[in-house]
Amino acid sequence: MRLKESPSQTAGPYVHIGCAPQTAGLERRGMGPQLGRDMVRSDTAEKIDLMLTVRDGADDLVKDALIEIWQANADGGYAADERFSNWGRQATDLSTGLARFETIKPPASANQAPHILVWIVARGINLGLTTRIYFPDENNGSDPVLALAGTRAGTLIAEKAPSGYAHTIHLQGPQETVFFDV
Repeated sequence: MRLKESPSQTAGPYVHIGCAPQTAGLERRGMGPQLGRDMVRSDTAEKIDLMLTVRDGADDLVKDALIEIWQANADGGYAADERFSNWGRQATDLSTGLARFETIKPPASANQAPHILVWIVARGINLGLTTRIYFPDENNGSDPVLALAGTRAGTLIAEKAPSGYAHTIHLQGPQETVFFDV
């Protein structure tokens, strides 16, 4: 006998109330502003947009996912300062499924190609999923973590977009993104 999952076994449907209250319409109730979308000061010259979408096994947009990203600063370290927050949290838009971060492109560090760490939670996901995003215009060939992905490494590489980069995370299916057990 197979039992259906209950909401307490997945990240939804209440993840937005606790982690992204503005998405749930609670900003006006004192729950605070958007968390972590803008990771850089507006006058930062190196600012890029990172646009993320999440698709399920049927290739439909997951419009209620919550995405967190972590990345190195311009010096390759993980210290945040007044100009840059190395962490961002953004819920996907409930109508378009798009999450957009304003950030910088991190440099290569510790023998690894420039990359951004990504954590995703959404309805139907029992544990948060961890992955990485690499940049198509960088030398990714010697990155030891990307090499672990083998023939599926392409699922970790973003596409160039007019104001930065875009990437689609596939939760299941033939294009399933590589996720890491951390």
